[in-house]
Amino acid sequence: MALMNGGEVLVRALLKEGVKWVFGIPGGQLCTFTDAIARVGVPNGMEFVMTHHEAVAAHMADAVSRTSDMVGVCTGTVGPGAVNLVTGVYAAYNDSIPMVVITPQIHSDRSYPFKGSQQQLDQIGLFRPITKWNALVNRWDRIPEMVQWAFREATSGRPGPVHLDINVDVLFANGEIDESAFLAPERYRTLVKPCGDPDAVDRAVEMLLEAEKPLIHAGGGVMRSKAWGEVRELAEYLQIPVTTSVSGRGTLPEDHPLLFLPKGMGAIMAESTSDVVLNVGCTMSELDFWGKPNMWGEPAVQKFIYVDIEPSVIGLNRQFDLGIIGDAAMVLRQIVSRVKEETGPVSTRDYMAAYREMEEQALAAYEEMARSEAKPIHPLRLISDAVEFLGRDGIMVMDGGNTALWVNIAGRVYEPRSYLFAEGTGQLGVGLPYAMGAKMANPERPVYVLHGDGSFMINCQDIETAVRLDLPIIDIVSNDSAWGMIKGAQHAAFDRRYCGVEFRDSRLDKLAESMGAKGIRVESPDEIRPALEEAVSSGRVTVIDAAVDREANLDVPILFGMIVDLWLQGCDAPYCGLEE
Repeated sequence: MALMNGGEVLVRALLKEGVKWVFGIPGGQLCTFTDAIARVGVPNGMEFVMTHHEAVAAHMADAVSRTSDMVGVCTGTVGPGAVNLVTGVYAAYNDSIPMVVITPQIHSDRSYPFKGSQQQLDQIGLFRPITKWNALVNRWDRIPEMVQWAFREATSGRPGPVHLDINVDVLFANGEIDESAFLAPERYRTLVKPCGDPDAVDRAVEMLLEAEKPLIHAGGGVMRSKAWGEVRELAEYLQIPVTTSVSGRGTLPEDHPLLFLPKGMGAIMAESTSDVVLNVGCTMSELDFWGKPNMWGEPAVQKFIYVDIEPSVIGLNRQFDLGIIGDAAMVLRQIVSRVKEETGPVSTRDYMAAYREMEEQALAAYEEMARSEAKPIHPLRLISDAVEFLGRDGIMVMDGGNTALWVNIAGRVYEPRSYLFAEGTGQLGVGLPYAMGAKMANPERPVYVLHGDGSFMINCQDIETAVRLDLPIIDIVSNDSAWGMIKGAQHAAFDRRYCGVEFRDSRLDKLAESMGAKGIRVESPDEIRPALEEAVSSGRVTVIDAAVDREANLDVPILFGMIVDLWLQGCDAPYCGLEE
């Protein structure tokens, strides 16, 4: 038995889960917790990582989970601190990212129900809609049990953020506790992932082998279950084309001969003309066009196989012919094994050439922009040069509106867990914090951010955090002095009548320098590569403030939309009007 307060009990419980960092801003109610991190956590490999805003703390915890096998942990003090966490927790919830959120609560004798205390807030009610599970911890001796419960809920089934609300008197309470209360993960939750029903797997194999034009569509569930190797093995064995959701990027390298770029013309053609789709770990939500025709095939013709660990996702937006409940990696292993029992490898599929031609034809329209020598810089030139320079091993963080569309044209992802984007929310301001979390979890890999000035300014205060933590991130800002996507929409709809979308031309490089980072201003295309070289060689946090062509940046939604609209208008053929 050992005597300790609630804060130390919490730290020791988190250490058993392998937690290396707790991200957040300290508060009075958290004093025993932060003190225990200093006394007990630091000697055992745990640090408290202070940020300037709690949303940044939540985004950093999110990025740790997205890019590693760890579960990110964040905290903020009662009331305002908890509210500030919401932005980051919301983004994680919509993308099914496991995360543990800890908030202190005012004294148990004046909460639930509340009696008028300063900072009082129903934090259980606040976080319930944006967490997979949450609970109040009102006894200090239940802290180990509740931490275990939280991690079990966060990581089991379809993962997601969870929340513990802990009364301040619980964190300050003292008592004796047996070391046996702190269980290793394998002693209280199963680490074995569920397989699919064997009969359903057999039927899936039959459908794939009978198909003339099968397709694999990989979603974020592939990243969560680390099933990219299984996708590749099945695709290469049967020569099946692969498309991905935005969250599934990196399942195959995006120069793989079987992979078609997400939302690109090759992918749209494949998704709309395939006769059997093996959909793995994807909800088929808005950025997958809900699985509806004409972006996808007619349900009466195109058969759908859903594989997902969460039963409620199967058939949510698209009716299906076969549903398999199970972990993506485990089910795919079953399918691969049965396929190899039934048939030998397939050499080629002739129809793939049409998909590739369509993709290349659409991308060719952007080649001139990507190599433009114009000044101000064309935004696609900035993106193209950055992605090309930073190479195959880089972790790309996407943050923003029009910049996201340019990245969709020029950005390439070559490794799993190498593309971070708040797909489910489109949340702005994630760029810097996602990059910081990713770099901490992957110190050996280059990490860079691509976003506009609007997104950059949302959380730019935490450049100081990146400097303090010595995280050599390259933050590339496409600076058009505007909310580019909204300005572009107003430009198209209201004939250059703008409202609430334009900024002053701020020197973001100077802003970065004021906080100890390296700042580089880029104003012409020939300065882009030298700036990137300087950023890498410096070994420091670097902000590249690139002045881009404001007029050119208005048109990207139209360019992208012209292609998509052909499908939405109900063309008879999935390539009608595009041959020219």
